[in-house]
Amino acid sequence: MDPPRIKLFFLIAAVPTLLFTLAGWTWLTLPWQPMAVVGTAVAFITGFKNNASYARLWEARQIWGAIINGSRAWALLVADFIPDDAPARQRLLHRHIAWVTALRFQLREPRPWENMQRQANIEYRKKYPIDEWQAKIEDTLTLLLSPAECQSVLARKSRAILLLTLQGRDLRQLHANGAITELQHIELERTLVSFIDAQGRSERIKNFPYPRQFATLNLLFTWTFIVLVPFGLLPEFHKMGPHFAWAVIPASMVLAWIFHTMDKIGTSSENPFEGGPNDVPITAMSRTIEIDLRQALGETEIPPALEPHNNILM
Repeated sequence: MDPPRIKLFFLIAAVPTLLFTLAGWTWLTLPWQPMAVVGTAVAFITGFKNNASYARLWEARQIWGAIINGSRAWALLVADFIPDDAPARQRLLHRHIAWVTALRFQLREPRPWENMQRQANIEYRKKYPIDEWQAKIEDTLTLLLSPAECQSVLARKSRAILLLTLQGRDLRQLHANGAITELQHIELERTLVSFIDAQGRSERIKNFPYPRQFATLNLLFTWTFIVLVPFGLLPEFHKMGPHFAWAVIPASMVLAWIFHTMDKIGTSSENPFEGGPNDVPITAMSRTIEIDLRQALGETEIPPALEPHNNILM
């Protein structure tokens, strides 16, 4: 919890407590029973938000798990169907690495509703690198594609889908030349379709935020409860003795911290590709795919797997 929030919680709890105990404003209270109902309602709606946010995060992880499995299947099919000495073998696998690269760069592009532009997150980003924000996609694609293909891909906004289109054209040409059979062509095309589906599902999560009406109202309800908590606790603590009223301040701060943190947990999980520390680690997963495909080609210069920075893996 950042210090400004703690100071604000203290101020919210201290002002009514001081007015109640020192100024004698004993009317400055609310019955605790309605407050308990409000707190229960806020807890339910916050739980709904957290469940929905976790569902988005888990779906994103499942999609990229399927991309890893599909990439390994793609490498296996290409290795089985295309002869070792055929240039198309390396071309199809390198182009697939380029597709994964283009997709992760695309998914890490900022959106107006995401949270990484907030000041606290900007400060926290210093603890870990975000490759898609620091590196240039041109440097990677140049090593994987022919100059003509690289120039064509970089000139497009939808780079990932263009790379899959080029894969399909390549397969069609291989089939027309008799390099692969019709059944092999169908099987390879079916795998390409699965990549298109995975890309579309990733883009849906990226481009459609958690509904703002739920997020905004949940934030409003949470802060309403935080502000009202001291007024509900004052009469209950005062029943135990005049001096117990001062205990309202730490008790209110604890309750405020709990509900505020519950809301923040959902917020930090609702955008799994925004570059936050709780993101799906698509950069590391892309590196895993690259390692697997380069090993399938028998290459000797294999990049190392990515390691966490400050226990954060991107």
